[in-house]
Amino acid sequence: MHLELNEEQKLIQDTARDFARAELEPVAAQLDEGGDRSLMLSNLKKLAELGFMGLNVREEFGGSQAGTVAFSVAMTEIARACASTAVTVSVNNMAAEVIQTIGSEAQKNAYIPKICSGEFAAASFALTENCAGSDPAGMCTQAVDDGDSYILNGSKIFITSAPYAGVFIVWAVTDREAPKGKGISCFLVEAGTPGLVIGKEEKKMGQHASATNEVIFQDCRVPKSAMMGKPNDGFRTAVAELAGGRIGIGSLALGVGLAAMDYATKYSTERSQFGQKISNFQALQWMVADGYTELEAARLLLMNAAFRKQSGKSFAKEASMAKMFATEAANKACYKAVQMLGGYGYTADFPVERYARDARITAIYEGTNEIQRVIISREILRNFN
Repeated sequence: MHLELNEEQKLIQDTARDFARAELEPVAAQLDEGGDRSLMLSNLKKLAELGFMGLNVREEFGGSQAGTVAFSVAMTEIARACASTAVTVSVNNMAAEVIQTIGSEAQKNAYIPKICSGEFAAASFALTENCAGSDPAGMCTQAVDDGDSYILNGSKIFITSAPYAGVFIVWAVTDREAPKGKGISCFLVEAGTPGLVIGKEEKKMGQHASATNEVIFQDCRVPKSAMMGKPNDGFRTAVAELAGGRIGIGSLALGVGLAAMDYATKYSTERSQFGQKISNFQALQWMVADGYTELEAARLLLMNAAFRKQSGKSFAKEASMAKMFATEAANKACYKAVQMLGGYGYTADFPVERYARDARITAIYEGTNEIQRVIISREILRNFN
C-alpha cells in the first residue's frame, strides 16, 4: 500500500497550511472571543477563492476535483489554526457533494458554483431536530404536497452556519404513513424564502466563531423543483452523506489535536522546573509519545477511509472507525496538552484551553461516537452472520 500523498495532494496540503498559518492562526483567539463576524466571513471567501469549498466536486461545477484524500489533509491543516473555520469548510464541502450526488442538472448548476466560489458564504445541512438527533429517521418536520409546491413546517436544531448560509439542504417527512425512515425527502431551500426563520444562536462551549442556530419552517413554501433525488428516498441519502462528513470531522479533530500537542511539546522544551527543562521528565515524555502515536494512528485510519471513498469502495465502517478514534485521540491529546502546561494550560492566555474546548464537540457532532460504535459493530457482526 502506498501511503504517500501525490504531488497535487501535497500542494493542497501546503496551500492549506500556509493560508492557515498566515490568515487563520493570528485571529483564531479573537474569533473565539466573539465580536466581528465579518473577519470569519472574509476568511471563508478567501478559502473559496483558493478552491477549498469544493475539493471533491467536479470542475464543471466550479469544484477543485481533488478527491477525498486532499479534502482530509486540507481539513487537518485548517483545523490546526481555527476549528470554527474548519467546520464551516467541512459542511460546505459536504453540502456541495450532496447536491452533486443527487441533485438535478439544474440544481447542480444553480447552487454548487455559488458554494464553491464563495458567492454563498456557506451552505447548511439541516437534518437534526429535537425529536431526531442520533435517530434522524424519527424526524418530525413535514413537507406537505400542495399542487406545484411543498409546504414545510417544523424546526431543525444545531444547524452550522445558518445565519449566513445561502442555501439549506433540508430533510422532511413527505409520507407520514410510510415505515419509519422510508417517507423522508430532501429539499433545497434558499435563504430568504418566506417562512424560513433563523432562530436563536446557541452559546457553545467551543468553536465560538462557527454559528450554530435553530432553523424554523413556518408554512415555508418551496416549488416541487426544490426536491432533490426521489420522493421518500431522502433518509438513505442522509445516511450516505453523513459517512463522508465523518471523514471531515475526524480530520478536523486530528488538526486540533496536533495543534495542542505541538504547542505543549514546544512549551516543554522551554519551561524549566527543578533545574532542568520539563521535557527531560519521563512523565511528560510519555505524554508526548502517547499523544503523537494516537494521532498518527488516527491519521492512518482517516487516510484509509478517505482513500476508500475516493476509490468508490464501501467506506461507512472505515469512516466511523476513523471519526471515533480520531476525535477521541484529539480530546486526549488536548487534555494532555493542558496538563503539560500546568496552571497556564487552564488560562485563556495560552491556546491549549481553546483547543480542548474546540475538540470536545467532535466526539458528538456528525453522529456521536456511541453511534459510531453501533455502526462499526453492526458492520462487523454482519460478516459473521
